[in-house]
Amino acid sequence: MAVTRRAMLTGMACGAAGFVLPAGAMPVGSAKALIAAARRQVGVTLHYDPAYTRLPFPNGDVPRVKGVCTDVLVRAYRDALALDLQALLNADMRAHFAAYPRSWGLRAPDRNIDHRRVPNLATYFRRRGAALPVPEGAGGWQPGDIFTSLIGGRLPHIGIVSDRRGPNGWLVIHNIGAGAREEDALAAHPLTGRFRWGIA
Repeated sequence: MAVTRRAMLTGMACGAAGFVLPAGAMPVGSAKALIAAARRQVGVTLHYDPAYTRLPFPNGDVPRVKGVCTDVLVRAYRDALALDLQALLNADMRAHFAAYPRSWGLRAPDRNIDHRRVPNLATYFRRRGAALPVPEGAGGWQPGDIFTSLIGGRLPHIGIVSDRRGPNGWLVIHNIGAGAREEDALAAHPLTGRFRWGIA
């Protein structure tokens, strides 16, 4: 589903200027468009590569053949809704750095990597009022929801809930180590968060 011209222009201006749209002013797109943009990464992003990389700004990205779990999300929002999480998160971190995790010993925002870290994205979504309760069962999720989980009790992970179902409920689109893929893995690891951001 196409994003409206107004939403596209507003999102691009937001990313280019590096500011956060006021509450209630964010362009709203469809879950279908977001999921389709994530799904288009399957077969394109073939590797998991967490190496620190100096990126252009705004709209910076590593080559799409590789990436991490957060890159699936960042690329989907850019492609579907023209929302640049690199620029948006950087602007919020510059204004409210103390609100973000200090897990990496940084003294200031780093626009090359901040948007590629799950705890930072989760914090940004919470600050945007996008946090929802984590359902106890698979039935409470909706296509387009963002999930966070913890792998092996220590590695944060993130992905998008698909609009296709498997035996255990909704599939997810994510990169958990072998490139972008769509699979029945929503409950594969303990869930830590649920967010719905930028979609109707």
